[in-house]
Amino acid sequence: MYRNVRNKSTIPALFAQTVALNPDKPALIYEATGEVWSFRDLQQRCHAVAHWARDQGWTEGDVVALLLESHPVVVALWLGLAMVGVEAAFINHNLRQHSLSHCVSVSGARAMVFGTEMTEAVSEVTDSLRPDMVLFRVGEQKDEETPSNIRAQSLDTLLSRSPTHPPSYKLRKEFHDRLFYIYTSGTTGMPKAAIVVHSRYFRIAAFGFHSFGLRPEDVIYTCLPLYHSAGTIMGVGQCLLFGVTVVIRRKFSASRFWDDCVKHSCTVIQYIGEICRYLLAQPVRPSEARHKVRVAVGNGLRSSVWEEFVQRFRIQRVGEFYGATECNCSLINIDGKVGSCGFNSRILPSFYPIRLVRVQRDSNALLRDSQGLCIPCQPGNITYEAWRHVSLARGKCFHHRGGRGPERPAGTH
Repeated sequence: MYRNVRNKSTIPALFAQTVALNPDKPALIYEATGEVWSFRDLQQRCHAVAHWARDQGWTEGDVVALLLESHPVVVALWLGLAMVGVEAAFINHNLRQHSLSHCVSVSGARAMVFGTEMTEAVSEVTDSLRPDMVLFRVGEQKDEETPSNIRAQSLDTLLSRSPTHPPSYKLRKEFHDRLFYIYTSGTTGMPKAAIVVHSRYFRIAAFGFHSFGLRPEDVIYTCLPLYHSAGTIMGVGQCLLFGVTVVIRRKFSASRFWDDCVKHSCTVIQYIGEICRYLLAQPVRPSEARHKVRVAVGNGLRSSVWEEFVQRFRIQRVGEFYGATECNCSLINIDGKVGSCGFNSRILPSFYPIRLVRVQRDSNALLRDSQGLCIPCQPGNITYEAWRHVSLARGKCFHHRGGRGPERPAGTH
């Protein structure tokens, strides 16, 4: 981290170093078509995007909204924009009407890039977008298939004419400057745009790589949406920063999951929420015994599902991380302790000062000692025993492992 701060590194600059080491290695594989992009291919596509962005007259700090289903082109778009300081706003492609219009509007985007699969959704909000909003379409679509209220340029055509050499532009952004925006889920109101800076992207991806024992020769299978930080940072970040190959699937399929892993020789999988439970609910398939998956990375794996999942599918290691896109702290479970919410080692508090502290069970008010200071949790404490809305949180209690590494009692979590 210190070296990157000192060198004023950015994600595009770090990606260029990765490309130099692995120019011909597969970077991204699109499972739906089998299309393979090498690191050189990805970089050239990013350069084309960067030149296109400059041709539009956009400058550092301008925002472009992205509304596409998961595809390698999403990576080329946001990373190419970042090369010239333009910031992408990742729009959830499941949103419609007012929610969609809200997310595009609050981003302050000057333009929106959408996939042809999102044409109907875009047509529903076109009239509510800013008058000078420029629309670009990715994918083939006949004129008669385009609603009359959408006037969009073909981005495929524009990029085919765009140079693939590095843009002659010196990026003024540094390690702690804005990279892009990812939205909150909207469970407590309308989705909110959370800023992701270059240093945070690096920190999340690097923590995942080093903490969970990932390797440059790994192949990661992700069916998570790329509009979310888990997919585009924890997943794709391993590709951009560490040379790992990433297989992108458009949508999760429980019935095809292990077949895909066998097909692409995947060694790492990503999960979130109930994916593991859905996989356990599937009938036994021969591919379960033939896959090479070594590590599962994600969050929200229930204790009751965890042990059955690793036993049935022979997963050697589960790496869990806990946080939120809009949150300025997170925890990581590095040793696969079932039910643990993670901890901070003794070397982290000096530059990452977070602690779990005790609260009143009913009011959530902070508990304080006689000196008025918050009371740290001890190893073995339960973070939450009772939930007011049991149907929303059943089985999701986690145990605190403590923050002092070797000082915690053996076997506690």
